[in-house]
Formats: sequence, structure tokens, C-alpha cells
Amino acid sequence: MKETISKSPSYYAQKRFKKNRPAIFGLIFIILCFLIGIFGYLIMPDGTPDASDGAVQVQGQPPGFEVTMFKVKKNFKVPEANLFEKMLFGRESSYNITPVNKYWIKGEFVYTEEYRTRGGNRKIDSTYLVNAVKAIYIPKSNKLGEGLKNNFKTEGEIVKYLDLESNVCTTTLKELAAEFEKNNIEKRFYILGTDKNGRDMLSRLIYGTRVSLSIGFVSVLISIFIGVFLGAMAGFFRGAIDSFILWIMTVIWSIPSIMLVISISIALGSKSFWVVFIAVGLTTWVDVSRVVRGQILSLREKEFVEAARALGFNNYRIILKHIIPNIIGPLIVIASANFATSILVEAGLSFLGLGVQPPTPSWGMMVHDGFDSIGTQHGWYLAFIPGICIMLTVLAFNLFGNGLRDAFDPRMIDK
Repeated sequence: MKETISKSPSYYAQKRFKKNRPAIFGLIFIILCFLIGIFGYLIMPDGTPDASDGAVQVQGQPPGFEVTMFKVKKNFKVPEANLFEKMLFGRESSYNITPVNKYWIKGEFVYTEEYRTRGGNRKIDSTYLVNAVKAIYIPKSNKLGEGLKNNFKTEGEIVKYLDLESNVCTTTLKELAAEFEKNNIEKRFYILGTDKNGRDMLSRLIYGTRVSLSIGFVSVLISIFIGVFLGAMAGFFRGAIDSFILWIMTVIWSIPSIMLVISISIALGSKSFWVVFIAVGLTTWVDVSRVVRGQILSLREKEFVEAARALGFNNYRIILKHIIPNIIGPLIVIASANFATSILVEAGLSFLGLGVQPPTPSWGMMVHDGFDSIGTQHGWYLAFIPGICIMLTVLAFNLFGNGLRDAFDPRMIDK
């Protein structure tokens, strides 16, 4: 006789989930978003902190825009960043950038013609070639002679200058010109165009992914902690404790989420990143608490709970060790739904100017900037592209959550 092997409920839940193609699509999209959020600085075209290396001369340019950037070396030492630091915080650029129409080198000067999107006379600027290529010591010094306005001088083809350590260095105009062509001229291609401050839209969208997922993740942790604690207390002890917690839940539920978050932000007196975490988390715990309370009310009279009581276990051990592990499925489902809600709430707050503050990019803030630019020649895409990102991410979490709900539903029959 063939032996029947019994399998755990999680096996059948996993089997049902794998059959749900929309849920699998949602899971893949979520994983991709998390990878982009974690490794964003390594793949962003603009890897500076907050992707803020822009030029107002090229503001609001459409996708596929290309321009020549004239780069001038900053006269201070930019800290080096290892791979881990660059992945977490980005790396400050060593150059100041200016878009130009064309450039040419003549003697000790480099001349640039300003970039303009419209017609008209273009201004010609001149910059010392050595000042563009090298980082120059700024404080007054007499090492190169008396009466020099700058800490560099040209003698025929020889150029002398003071580096950042105040050391006298010597080079030639020919060497400077070659280094200039290699390091100081860059063709920049903006795949998704630029925002109203001339910053790369693709880079800011990628960094916005990290912001939205970070707020969603921390907010869900806060809501799970508060919701499980209060829901468990209400469902297990019932009576006056249940009535009091239900009253709190009803009051919180009656207040619109956006208004509650605004009130919390004002009460905390700050618009910092962590205030957004806390404010969003404190508005999403009610759903968790309601689900946990209902689950515990149905489980507290089960045989395994009675057995735990008979063994002399205290109430808190019964809740933590015996009841909570049996409601992990519903908790995962509600957590995925709250993740989507947190992203929407944060986007709404940023749109209103109460969420993440500039220069940190947020999808909601980018939608707001695009809304302000509606009516301009290329303004529509500034709101459309981040709006699509919000829509797809929330859709992915909802598909994933619905798939989990169906997978953990014992009434679902495997065909």
C-alpha cells in the first residue's frame, strides 16, 4: 500500500502562489525595485548625493536630450568614497558643470560659447586653462612671486601653479590642453530628460525608488509592531481592554490618513526623513490591529491554546510562542497592502510639500514639480514619468498582496 505523505499548509500556499501569474509579476517587480533602491548610486548616470548635479540652463529638456558639458575642477579636495560608501551615499563630483554650445582653446585660455535653447546672441566666456584643469590653492601666497592675483602663472609654454597642498607644480600648455580634452569636456545624454533645475530625471527617479521603498519598509515595521501589540492585547484579553483599544482604533480610523500624517508632522515640529517614517507608520497600524484582533479571537479558544494554559505557560508566552506564529500568513498579506498604502501616503505628502524635503528626490515631489510645469513645452512628462512609477509600484504590491491572500486562504482548492 502506497504511503501518503502529508504536507504542511505552507507547501500548499506556496504551490497556489506559484500558479498566480499576476502575483509572480508583482513579486518580480518588487524585487527589481529593491535591487534598484539598494544599488541605485552604482547605476545612476548622476551618482552625486541626491542626484543633484544639474545646470539650470538645460532645465525641462525632453527625453533623449544631449548637450556638451564644460567641467571646471573644484578648488578643494573632494573626499574619496569606497564602493560601499558610494553605494549608500553617492560621491560628490570633483567638477562644476556648465552646458556650452562650443569651445576652443587659445593660448592659456579656454573660450566657451554659452548654451541657449533659443536663438539670440550667445555670450563668450573665457577661463584660464590651468584653472579649469587643476585644483588650485586658494589662500593668498607669494611662492610664485609677489603681486600675483591668482596662484598660477604662465611663462611662454610653461605653466606654474600651487596645488591644494600649496606645492609648486609645473606643466605645459600642451599637457593642459590634452588633459582638458580628456577630463573637462563631456557629452551628456539624458535618457528621460531633465527636471526644472536641469537635473537628470532618470537618476532622480532611481533614487526616488530608494526613498519610497525605505519609507514603506520602515512604516510597515512600525505599523506591524504597534498593530500586533494592540491587536493581540484586544483579542486575547477582551473585556475592558478590548473595548478601550477598539475605541482608539475607531477614532484613528475616522480621521483621513493625510490629515493625520499632517497633524503628526506638525506635532513633531519637523519635516525630516524620520518624521515621515513615523507619521506614515502611525497611520497604518489600525488595519494590522484589526486583522490581528480578529485572528486571535478565533484562535484563543483552540485546543493548542488550552494545552498551553494547562502546561502553566503565562499569557504573554502563549501569545508570542503559540498564537502569533499561526497568524503570520494574514500578517504578511496586510503588510504588503500597507506597503502600497505607505508609498501613496508619502507621495501625497511630498506633493503637498510636507514629505521628504529638497534636494532629496521623491516621486511625489517630482509629480508636484511636473504639475507646476504643466503648460510648458515639455512639462507634461515631468509629472507623467514619476506618476507611472508610483502606479506600477503600488500595482505590484497589490498584485503580490492579493496573491498572498489567495495562497493562504484554506478555502482555495488545488486543481
